[in-house]
Amino acid sequence: MNLKSILPILDWLPNYKKDWLKGDISAGITVGVMLVPQGIAYAMIAGLPPIYGLYTALIPQIIYAIFGTSRQLSVGPVAMDSLIVASGVAALAEIGTQNFIEFAILLAFMMGVLQVAFGVFRLGFLVNFLSRPVISGFTSAAALIIGINQFKHLFGIDIGRSNKIQVLLKDTFSQIQDSNLITTTIGIISIIILVYLKKKFKKTPAALVVVVLGLLAVKLFNLDQFGVQIVGSVPEGLPSFKMPSFSKEIIINLAPVALTLSFVGFLEAVSVARAIETKHTEYKVVPNQELVALGLSNMIGSFFQSYPATGGFSRTAVNDQANAKTHLASLISASVIGLTLLFLTPVFYYLPKAVLAAIIIVAVFGLLDFRVPKQLLTYAKRDLVILNITLIITAMVGITEGIISGVLLSLGMLIYKSTKPHIAILGNVPNTHFYRNRKRFKDVIIHENILIVRFDAQLHFANTSYFKNKLQEFCRYKGSKLKFLIIDGESFNSLDSSALFALNEIYTYFKDRQVQLAFTGLKGPVRDKMVKSGLMKKIGEEYFFMSVQDAVDYYETGLKEDTKFYKYTNQANE
Repeated sequence: MNLKSILPILDWLPNYKKDWLKGDISAGITVGVMLVPQGIAYAMIAGLPPIYGLYTALIPQIIYAIFGTSRQLSVGPVAMDSLIVASGVAALAEIGTQNFIEFAILLAFMMGVLQVAFGVFRLGFLVNFLSRPVISGFTSAAALIIGINQFKHLFGIDIGRSNKIQVLLKDTFSQIQDSNLITTTIGIISIIILVYLKKKFKKTPAALVVVVLGLLAVKLFNLDQFGVQIVGSVPEGLPSFKMPSFSKEIIINLAPVALTLSFVGFLEAVSVARAIETKHTEYKVVPNQELVALGLSNMIGSFFQSYPATGGFSRTAVNDQANAKTHLASLISASVIGLTLLFLTPVFYYLPKAVLAAIIIVAVFGLLDFRVPKQLLTYAKRDLVILNITLIITAMVGITEGIISGVLLSLGMLIYKSTKPHIAILGNVPNTHFYRNRKRFKDVIIHENILIVRFDAQLHFANTSYFKNKLQEFCRYKGSKLKFLIIDGESFNSLDSSALFALNEIYTYFKDRQVQLAFTGLKGPVRDKMVKSGLMKKIGEEYFFMSVQDAVDYYETGLKEDTKFYKYTNQANE
């Protein structure tokens, strides 16, 4: 096994180029500075003290730099995963308690174990079960929940944390009259500054700007004495090594949340990593190795008191825009976090929570997906239904329930579509050898004695009844003039036993009506099955053709020495 595939750092570090250093340093400092307020803010979403956001911004980032394949991906706390942590752990412990903190750290370890296992056993493909409508609906719902949860800090009101949007809105409107005007003003001004800077000065660390302004405002005008809530004491020092608290009962209860996080975190990281990869040619993102890298980041991070982490969209984009070339940028970002933990945490004592709420609200607004629903309304209304159901269940019932519902609906829709795939009667395009759907091509020629059918799917146990019924329906449509039925089998890649039984029944049905059955375009494994089952011998090898035109010519001209049907050679290659 290639050691570089296990430790990608051995690929880029020995081949490091001097002209990469400037970009890596610039990107590393920029993202590190950006991570400080983000880490504190996202810890608030997770229901954890601010220091744990900084811990999560430190250790996982270092581990990913060693094992990760994306050289621009910035790993650390993110809004969506923080929300899932809060909603999942809150069912087992009260937010803010020591048990809550311990369970959140244990969740990171469990998430890491699952991700490493998925990567080792090459199960990265499982994330494909999260379809685009499910992802869009879930992401938008999570963004709404995260944003509305911050209203209590934005308005300075006392409402409980919840992952149900109707509860949050009810509590907010019932107490909005008690909002603190100064707190609200700080929050709204912070949002305006963030939006303006992100739009006009994209390279400016907007979050840091509002943090500094908020700190100065509270400190200079003693706003904390007028009801403005502040972060308060943030412990100093690097995280110490500490074993997560293992409990069989808690592990069982956290398992569904850990599984959800392992998929969602991987999906977030790989999505942004692949998007950035298209701009670079010097490396390739390997999904299964990404699972291992993210898993180890969370596992090892949990021993240094970090909660679940993954790749961040905004930070990775900034990393790339700042011209990061290797993971050295991430190591520099981690150094910035480390220096902050050692020397700068007292600075954040007077940081208004309204500023952190503004940072979170602006960040999650970008997660609201309006583009996909608009597109689905145009060309895939069934998928739009899945998106909306996922969004509603996630927003009103729960995070895990929303994802599970979306996945089940997607699989259900896939199964339904496989039971009733598209089937068409073909006609000849004038003056060509092409045969196309008579409903789409109005001028095609339909032979009165020939029925040509194309089944646009695999033939298997779930759709054989539909296939037989449609053929019989088409037979009635043609009437007594039908003499020759051609089945275009190019879409058949394999046949199960149900399909073979169905084809036997189809052969018998049409034989009783003196209609000859013929096949065109069959692949080798399909022909093998038809030979072994005796179906080819029963139908007659001469009725298996390379193309539809060959079959039509055979019927129209009769068997000649130069007939184009192929001689079958059994390769026993299934």
